Amino acid sequence: MSDQPGGRPPFGAVLCDVDNVIRHFDSTHLEALERAAGLTEGTTKKVAFSPEVDGPLLLGRITEQEWVAAIAAGLAGLVDEETGWALGTALLESPFHADEAVVTLLRRAQIRVPLVLLSNATLGLERDLDALGLTELADHVVNSARVGLAKPDPRIFELAAARAGVRPERCLFVDDTLENVEAAAALGMTAVHFREAADLEQALAPLFV
Repeated sequence: MSDQPGGRPPFGAVLCDVDNVIRHFDSTHLEALERAAGLTEGTTKKVAFSPEVDGPLLLGRITEQEWVAAIAAGLAGLVDEETGWALGTALLESPFHADEAVVTLLRRAQIRVPLVLLSNATLGLERDLDALGLTELADHVVNSARVGLAKPDPRIFELAAARAGVRPERCLFVDDTLENVEAAAALGMTAVHFREAADLEQALAPLFV
């Protein structure tokens, strides 16, 4: 079943990011609003995902509506208050879908080893996973907003490994953000910088031999 002595899998757990790996957002409506407001595409996200604006959200210290208010405040001077709120709301309510190829690979992996979703996310993550039909995808979900820790803090990686019941060096970690990949590797994890489903497939291949 694997290339390890006695059939032992090459890693004992898979820790996987959610956004831009499993879940992808459609920014079409937001971008249309930005064009109508005379803003460069991506302006709202630049404000929204700056550390001082989304940091408190991802640590569970503010609500999603408070985040929208912070986005609107950050856009002040570029657009009026009403437009700022509309842009922040459009970002918050962006439709999303799951990458079925990635989901299929993770379901196969979860048969062999524990799967933990490790995400810098809002308190709405579990609700959104349910909307995607993915509530049962993983053995555990480690959500930054619920545990008060966010990647690349090494403590959240250690927490996810503990939830999986394995040492960090026995974990495969998958994320689209290079900083997080490097932090996981520093803990001894096998770390994969995700760009497309083929990256995940290659990383999981030893489990499927």
